[in-house]
Amino acid sequence: MDIETTDPTEAPKGMSDLSDERLAAQIPLRHSVRSFTDRRIEGQTRAALQRFVDECNERSGLSLALCTDEPGAFSSLLVRYGLFRNVRNYIACIGAQDQDLQERVGYWGERCVLAAQALGLNSCWVGLTYSKKKVAVPVSAGQELVCVIALGYGTTAGKPHKSKRALQVAPGVEGSPDWFRRGVEAALLAPTAVNQQKFAISLDGDEVRFQSEGGAYTKVDLGIVKAHFELGAMR
Repeated sequence: MDIETTDPTEAPKGMSDLSDERLAAQIPLRHSVRSFTDRRIEGQTRAALQRFVDECNERSGLSLALCTDEPGAFSSLLVRYGLFRNVRNYIACIGAQDQDLQERVGYWGERCVLAAQALGLNSCWVGLTYSKKKVAVPVSAGQELVCVIALGYGTTAGKPHKSKRALQVAPGVEGSPDWFRRGVEAALLAPTAVNQQKFAISLDGDEVRFQSEGGAYTKVDLGIVKAHFELGAMR
């Protein structure tokens, strides 16, 4: 089992490029995957992802933890209920308890998801169908384990899910600036709990406003949506 140990090996140029432009390019390619092969996440791939997770922690104040070769959290009946197979790697999304924690987890966790996709990995956000007690990372007093992100080499690349139309989440999108429309289209590709897409986006002058319709994990969803919007708008 490996937890948060940085591989000193330097990743080649293409692997080390996890710029916003490269993350944005992953948005239409990344789909939820719940079944994984036995191939390990190791070497330069693991080192590059660990560095990216470390950078996200430094910028966000979170304690995201990359855990590899650790199947315990996905060995319960709940996992079979969630249709997960052979999950041996995940990112534990941990942070200090505050009112913004879930949204920050969504925002920075999704950036890690897109970085993983750029490195050839597949992923799935997991809110309930895993064992919190078996997650191989200590949660300190005052911290909370919000969710985990399953990682690995998928048995498939996943497939797109049905999505709402732009006008359904952003009624004023018609006639809006190009950057806003790009952001909305990217937001529509964001993974959300049970694919409900319970969010709204509006433009007031030059200010973008995001609103959640409420419900389980919708604050995490809102953070994910914001990450997609910013990468899609890229202005």
